[in-house]
Amino acid sequence: MSPLNTFETLLSLPSPLTPFKPDWDGACDVSLFVKRDDAIHPIMSGNKWRKLSHALKGALPKTIVSFGGGFSNHLHALGFICHHLGISFTAIIRGNYGAAPTPMIRDLMQWGTHINYVDRLTYQKRNDSVYLHQLEQQLPGAMIIPEGGSQAQALQGIADMVDEINVDFDVIVAPVASGATLAGIVNALNEQKLAERSPTALRLNRKAIGVGVLRGEGYLESLVNQFLVSSQRPTNWYIDHAYHFGGYAKAPSELQTFCNDFNNTMTFKIEPVYSGKTFWAVKDMLAKGSFEKGSTVVILHTGGLQGAR
Repeated sequence: MSPLNTFETLLSLPSPLTPFKPDWDGACDVSLFVKRDDAIHPIMSGNKWRKLSHALKGALPKTIVSFGGGFSNHLHALGFICHHLGISFTAIIRGNYGAAPTPMIRDLMQWGTHINYVDRLTYQKRNDSVYLHQLEQQLPGAMIIPEGGSQAQALQGIADMVDEINVDFDVIVAPVASGATLAGIVNALNEQKLAERSPTALRLNRKAIGVGVLRGEGYLESLVNQFLVSSQRPTNWYIDHAYHFGGYAKAPSELQTFCNDFNNTMTFKIEPVYSGKTFWAVKDMLAKGSFEKGSTVVILHTGGLQGAR
C-alpha cells in the first residue's frame, strides 16, 4: 500500500451527508442536508483535502512549496499531510509572524515545515512565471501548489465530493474564496447531466450557489470561470455577494454571535470565515423564500475550523 493510500485509511470517506432541521424561518418549506466535509478528519478535512487528494496521486514529490497567509487552512492541511507522508514542505507566508506565530504557524513548525515569511510585494508574485521559475531553481523537483490548492487537479477532488451525495438535490450551496471548489461543483453537475451518472434519478435543473466570503464581485466569477471545462460557460451557477461582511476574514459582532449561537445549539461547529458566512446566507435565503418550496438543498461544510483559533 502506498503512503498516500495508508494515509487515506485515516480519513472518514465518504463524508457524512446529514439532514439539517434548524428552527429558521422558511426551513420547513425545503429539505436541507449538510455535506459534512468538516468530518473527514480532525485536522485534514474539508475542501482542502479534496483539492489536494488528486494532486498527490502517483509518485510523491520530495518537496512541496505553497503559499498562504498566517491563518491559512490550506497551508495547515498541506503541512499536516506532508508531515505524515515524509515530504519536505516549504510554506511561503504573507507577512512576518516570527515574533508572534499564529496557532496555524505553530502547528507547521511542530510538523517540520520550512517557513519563509515574505512581504506583500513578494507575495504578489506567487503566480508570476519568473518568480515560480526562481523557486524551481532553488528547490529542484519541487511540486509548487498554488495558494488555496486551487489548480486543475483540485477539480476532480471536488467532483468526488459531489458524486458522494446520495440524495437527489436541486441546489448545492458552498463558500467561494479562490474559486476552485465552486468550479469543481459546477463541472461535476454538468458531467453528471451529460453522462447520467447521478446515483439517483437526476434532476436536470440542479444549480450551484456560491457565497462570496470576500469582496470581489466579478473577480470571484473570473476565478471560477478559469476552471470551467465547458466550451460554453454553464449558466447553472451564480455567486451571491451579499454575505462577505466587509471582506475576507471580517467577522463583525453579529456574525460572531450567530456562529456562537449555532455552535451552542447544533450538532456540529462552524467558524466565521467560511462556514459561518455560508450558513448565515442560507438562513437569510430561507427567510426570503429564495429556494423553491419542496426543493432539496445541500449545504457544503468545507471545514477549516482551525482558522477560528
